[in-house]
Amino acid sequence: MSPSAAARSGALVLFTRDLRVRDHAALSAAIREHDVVLPAFVLDRDILAGSCAAPNRLSFLLESLEDLDRSLAERGARLVIRQGDVVEQAMRLAREFDLSAIHMSDDVTPYARRRRRGLEAACREQRIELRAHPGVTIVPAGEIKPSGGEHYRVFTPYWRSWSALPTRPSSPTPARIDTPSIPPAGRVPKLASLTSASTSPALQPGGESEARAPLKRWLARGAARYGEDRDELAGEGSSRLSAYLHFGCLAPRGVLERSRQHTSGESFARQLCWRDFHHQVLAARPDLPRAEYRPRGDRWSRDERSTTAWREGRTGYPIVDAGMRQLLAEGFMHNRARLIVGSFLTKTLYIDWRIGAAHFAGLLLDADVASNVGNWQWVAGTGNDTRPNRILNPIRQAKRFDPHGDYVRRYVPELAGVTGAAVHEPWRLPATRRRSTTPSGFSIIRRRPPSFARDARARCAGAAVVALDSERGPRHRHPRSDHPARTAAQARRNRRQRQRGQAAARTRAGGRQRRARDPAGSPAPQRRHGPDRRAGAARGRRRR
Repeated sequence: MSPSAAARSGALVLFTRDLRVRDHAALSAAIREHDVVLPAFVLDRDILAGSCAAPNRLSFLLESLEDLDRSLAERGARLVIRQGDVVEQAMRLAREFDLSAIHMSDDVTPYARRRRRGLEAACREQRIELRAHPGVTIVPAGEIKPSGGEHYRVFTPYWRSWSALPTRPSSPTPARIDTPSIPPAGRVPKLASLTSASTSPALQPGGESEARAPLKRWLARGAARYGEDRDELAGEGSSRLSAYLHFGCLAPRGVLERSRQHTSGESFARQLCWRDFHHQVLAARPDLPRAEYRPRGDRWSRDERSTTAWREGRTGYPIVDAGMRQLLAEGFMHNRARLIVGSFLTKTLYIDWRIGAAHFAGLLLDADVASNVGNWQWVAGTGNDTRPNRILNPIRQAKRFDPHGDYVRRYVPELAGVTGAAVHEPWRLPATRRRSTTPSGFSIIRRRPPSFARDARARCAGAAVVALDSERGPRHRHPRSDHPARTAAQARRNRRQRQRGQAAARTRAGGRQRRARDPAGSPAPQRRHGPDRRAGAARGRRRR
């Protein structure tokens, strides 16, 4: 390296899950404060060995890196790709090109916190400045706190504080990036070189350039009615931007600003706020992926038969199977469907939420640690839900949010011939139609809902199950009165009901005693059998 180049101030911009050039605080600060900037991304071996190596997300990541490299090339730079330990590779690049600072976006996942601690220690030793900038969330975790607490435990107070904050100004998009004189950057590896597993057949393409098209389309067509349409399973009300937000192909602050230009902007802002809310909870409780936020003593089932049927979309409940098959096909699931399948797994089959979270992490493109774990604990009743005992009836949910059955027919082709809402309860079809529409392995042959929930109750004492009734339809209840999920309010209601029953029994007993007396008021002879004997025993107990 020439002396003139060595005298220039340089910085490494370490991309993580902020794969864009627009509104990028770390990149903007590095360009503003230094003469040359080296953009880099490290495929960390710890990431490639964990759930982040799931083929769907890995494919999306590699496409996003290729798009980022093209965007940087348009501005005079290239993305340096390295594989190995992120701390070792970052420090090697800093030494090789005599860089005085490392800029990166801050994050709160357990892995990101370990990465930052390692970088801080190495930078102190090498006397290199480490700068962490906001950008993964709209409001950085820990920026707003309740009085007397380290984090918000309930969403609504957080939403009020979050909404009252002024919007952070956007970072300028660089027109040109000056880099050190370096050899050609490493190529983005091919998916086949990193995993032998196959991807879902209908994945969204990755990258900042690809993200702008669905954002523009949603702002033009869906944003105005987002509040009314977002729960319609078969409609286009969902933004489908979650994967681009997870990988940082879109800046969440910019999406918020543009969505608020529409009448339903606050409804979408609330969803972005939920994302920030889960991040601040994870920052305060880094053990959340393993431990329950509010333990309730649940004795979770690990029944493999029911779990496999749920994973494969073969439970026999069409709305549940449609959601799970959408996940298998697209690496995405409608948010309302996520609530339905999550409630079915944890409240109906009473299977551990961690099993569901791991399955989602293996397939979802947007499987953000904070949101994935936070939402699963919410639906399981162990997280930040203020109504932890809520149970979503899959049939009622289907009829409400897929009233014509279009969503089910789209993903469950075995039922394509069943018209209207009848598709949600195929067991009610005439026997001839059931046989003609029932494929192998799809449990709707009998004239009643499938047996998974009944079997789960038999195997798992205390499980929250579906009481199956072919005439009246599924209804949810807890089969045991000593289920740990019973709340104090339910206990008080039960106590009041017992007290009212005892008072009514005393009143009836007193009436029988008065009728047994003669008109003069003298007691009639007591019979030795029947109701009056019990009344006499009750009267004796009162005397004692």
